[in-house]
Amino acid sequence: MKFRTKGLILKQQNIGERDKLVWVLTQSHGILRAFARGAKSIKSPKSAGTGLLSYSDLSFFEGRDSYSIDEAVSLNQFIGLRSDIENMSLAQYFCELCLHLCPTGQEAEEQLRLILNSLYLLSEHKKPALQVKTCFEMRLISMTGYLPDLVMCAGCGVYEASEMVFVPQTGKLWCADCADHNGVQGCRLPIAAVTALRHTVYADFEKLFSFDLKGELLEPLSLASERYIACMTQRDYPTLQFYKTIINQ
Repeated sequence: MKFRTKGLILKQQNIGERDKLVWVLTQSHGILRAFARGAKSIKSPKSAGTGLLSYSDLSFFEGRDSYSIDEAVSLNQFIGLRSDIENMSLAQYFCELCLHLCPTGQEAEEQLRLILNSLYLLSEHKKPALQVKTCFEMRLISMTGYLPDLVMCAGCGVYEASEMVFVPQTGKLWCADCADHNGVQGCRLPIAAVTALRHTVYADFEKLFSFDLKGELLEPLSLASERYIACMTQRDYPTLQFYKTIINQ
């Protein structure tokens, strides 16, 4: 069976001297693992369209136990990422998250839209990297079914306090007073960062990245979101550790 869909190349592996094995986040079928025969050669018409982080128009053939790519036309290669090692490493972290969290064998249009928008903002330096990272992490994990409860304090029900505590293990929010009284440990955030965290989860997709936050507040916000990802998925992400090594050099 043949079908055509758009997709982003999340991972690639060379097979022999001529071929590639790629993992693609597709619009219509979620994550697909497919062979691209002859695509390792730069002369191949499939070479650019099956490269890492290439958003492509793809024609698939579904065999008995595997997929292969017959055609690949690159639509966007996010060239701006190629000369920026920090943003490139962050983009690879996004790919690793998608490989672990996106569905297989079912429609994934919203997930694809999320990572494409995130890569565009990184590539064009439209938003701070940590802001894009937090938006991507929180919206993707929420799509997966791990929606945090950020509406009010889990103790007293207050909506806002000057400082609040986000607990990555539960996804709940506490005001600082209730957290201290009940011995709750978590990520302490000033109310401006809490507002931004709520925005990443509850805002309409079109407005997801459209908030402004002081630079010094982006780091604790980013730490809160990555800890939530780690707790909900119960795993570490090597690409995230590499990214943090790069930015801390």
